[in-house]
Amino acid sequence: MSKITDLIKRLETHDLYAAVLSDPVTINYLTGYFADPHERHMYLFLFADKSPLLFLPALDVTRAEQTVDFPVVGYQDSENPWEKIKAVLPKTDFPKVAVEFDSLNVTKFKGLQSVFSGEFSDLTPLVQQMRLIKSADEIEKMFFAGDLADKAVQLGFEAISLDKTETDIIAEIEFGMKRLGYGMSFETMVLTGDNAANPHGIPANNKLENDALLLFDLGIAANGYMSDMTRTVAVGKPDQFKQDIYNLCLEAQLTAQDFIKPGVTASEVDAAARSVIEKAGYGEYFNHRLGHGIGMDVHEFPSIMAGNDMIIQEGMCFSVEPGIYIPGKVGVRIEDCGHVTKSGFEVFTKTPKELLYY
Repeated sequence: MSKITDLIKRLETHDLYAAVLSDPVTINYLTGYFADPHERHMYLFLFADKSPLLFLPALDVTRAEQTVDFPVVGYQDSENPWEKIKAVLPKTDFPKVAVEFDSLNVTKFKGLQSVFSGEFSDLTPLVQQMRLIKSADEIEKMFFAGDLADKAVQLGFEAISLDKTETDIIAEIEFGMKRLGYGMSFETMVLTGDNAANPHGIPANNKLENDALLLFDLGIAANGYMSDMTRTVAVGKPDQFKQDIYNLCLEAQLTAQDFIKPGVTASEVDAAARSVIEKAGYGEYFNHRLGHGIGMDVHEFPSIMAGNDMIIQEGMCFSVEPGIYIPGKVGVRIEDCGHVTKSGFEVFTKTPKELLYY
């Protein structure tokens, strides 16, 4: 069964007979075609009893027609996209139409309302459920992306020098990976010393600090799938306090990874890591969820966090990334993404996690 057919069957169980996909990643997931329309419009229209239709900018039509086996309609920048959509769709008067609430801005939402006469229903949860359990092929692609992340972080380690800045290191990582033909899955983070104590610190022209910790957070996009990893290493000889915080964070991560198996809940996985840090007295400094889903997007459903009682299932892929951030003193995060197996959790990235010294 094709993914489009699968989604249509899921829609029918909710008495939905038309859907509009607007997230480029979702469209790629369903069709194998990816493009970023930027400020332009791209929609995949699905119907229970009619052929799908892909609507997109005219400049992308040729490439789309080489990928999908159903009608493709393009529009010129000078055309009104909503009028053209209404003219080319086989039907627009459905009682309910499913749309991806999470990926529509207000302008596009109102534009679709001008096309369809029925009520709108949120398609996002159905798509999330479809993408939740990864196939063997998807997992293989994520291992490949993870291997590339290992190569990228190794480039960063090899570039460590006290005469370089955070952005110098980033430039060497990204240039090296670009030469291999791959781009990053998100903005690379290299944070030295106190800057690493901000979970979403911004790399800058900061020289690497001596006798401090250095945090790398990066990922690679390959074959439509993403990787995401974090490693924290020592530059020089950080004091015992910094080493102890590092080892505590590592214990929390390994404890959570060892706990994961089908049947436990997302909140229990989060608690497995959090309890280690809380018992040591640093709970207030672990101020984010333990993990997020990953796949064709670097952040996907579900969240591995307190209050989420979703049952963990084989084939789910997510990150395990505890962090301890003590302002003015130290910041540590250790992250691997992986997939749930029949009896545990296997990570996509293999870079060692004992504290490395440079």
